[in-house]
Amino acid sequence: MLLSILDTLTTAFNSIWGMMKYDPKAPMLFSSGLFWILFILFLPVYALLKRSRWKMVLFVVCFSLYFYYKSSGLFFLMLIGTSLIDWSLSHLIYKLKYNSARLCVMWLSILISLSILGYFKYANFFLWNWNQMVEGNFQPLDVILPVGISFYTFQSISYVVDVYKKRISPSRNWLDYLFFLSFFPALVAGPIVRADYFLPQLEKNRRASTEEIWGGLWLIIVGVIKKALIADYISQYNDLIFDEPTIYTGVQALMGVLGYTMQIYCDFSGYSDMAIGLALMMGFKLGINFDSPYQSCNLTEFWRRWHISLSSWLRDYVYIPLGGNRKGVVRTYLNNFLTMLIGGLWHGAAWKFVFWGAMHGVGLIIHKASKPWLSRIPDNFLTKFIFWAITFIYVSLLWVFFRAASFSDSLLIIKNIFIDFNWNQLPQFCMARPAWCIMMAALIIFHFVPQKWADGVQVLFVKMNWGLKLIVFLISVQLVIEFMSEEVAPFIYFQF
Repeated sequence: MLLSILDTLTTAFNSIWGMMKYDPKAPMLFSSGLFWILFILFLPVYALLKRSRWKMVLFVVCFSLYFYYKSSGLFFLMLIGTSLIDWSLSHLIYKLKYNSARLCVMWLSILISLSILGYFKYANFFLWNWNQMVEGNFQPLDVILPVGISFYTFQSISYVVDVYKKRISPSRNWLDYLFFLSFFPALVAGPIVRADYFLPQLEKNRRASTEEIWGGLWLIIVGVIKKALIADYISQYNDLIFDEPTIYTGVQALMGVLGYTMQIYCDFSGYSDMAIGLALMMGFKLGINFDSPYQSCNLTEFWRRWHISLSSWLRDYVYIPLGGNRKGVVRTYLNNFLTMLIGGLWHGAAWKFVFWGAMHGVGLIIHKASKPWLSRIPDNFLTKFIFWAITFIYVSLLWVFFRAASFSDSLLIIKNIFIDFNWNQLPQFCMARPAWCIMMAALIIFHFVPQKWADGVQVLFVKMNWGLKLIVFLISVQLVIEFMSEEVAPFIYFQF
């Protein structure tokens, strides 16, 4: 009897220990059950430690590092090292009197950060291209890309630059800076948080209000629905189109392109909603990251609404330092193009991402060059619809190059849409995939709901009694369970 109990306890311990260890085949996600179990256990301890700031900071840092360990293994040690180097150099920048010395230390910090990012993300890309030029026998390096390295690298660079430009003072202690850099809601896929916005919140150590806690829960529910319900479900069809583009008709290809256009929005904005909601429940504000981007009537507006934290980072730390719009029209266009080129390369080490960024840069140049002519066109519903349609089509077609495995696959998909398109196949498609079509239609409709309506629904949820909140939560969970795929799909932006 005793041996049986011991065997049971040993088996249970080994099972729990196996779940708590890093598994490269099952990284921890916001949409995974293990994360929510840990977060439910995390919250009451966090609330108790909130009275003592340093204990709270230490606890959150430990939880964040464990979260990163579960997401990316021993690379959490590299995150610690990066934070220590940049925090030390930021204090050196702050203490130095001569601007030339301060500038050298700032660039030293930036080069260290970019070197680490470059090795893990771009080493094989550059080696492959060099091999193509010299016609060598290229063997890829055995390099594993740490999850979220692009996000926290950009955060670290902006912190050092802001210290150099005296926009902020360096954080008083290293633990505070590590808290900022490793903050688990925003660690692996953003939003990219600025130190001048986040560190003052940490200094105040403010408790979340009741409205913020429930508002955060609402954002989490919305994010889970976007990601685990909508994005993961519609991706099952989209993947078929992009994986085997040669065997599908123009109608099927078009549906796949539209599906991926909405999938990447739901996937990434869903993650952002969850991250912002988690932080809000802890008393921290991360800022908005998506603002109904597919409502945009031009590319300039699109990039003010899409991945706002990245586009604003590129504006402040790439576009403006390049000269912005201060050095003439031609230089302004060139700066726009280079900024979007860098933004494309940031998304991935492949020529398709460079092309994607370059074409967005070209689109921005065309829009800015056309402004004098566009200003003479009547501003009415018809013109707005035409400009919206042009923008949406352009963005959607560029997503094909972003998602497809190669340029040839991208061109084949687009060719099928324009050459092998038969309207008579649309009813057949809708009958074959009714749930997919209903979900897409609902998603498009809700995307164009005015923001004040969405805010009103959030306020209504906050004011509900706990019983109704529980019903909303359980319905959401049940919908996710009903439509979920066999495995929890990783977030698209994890690869960046």
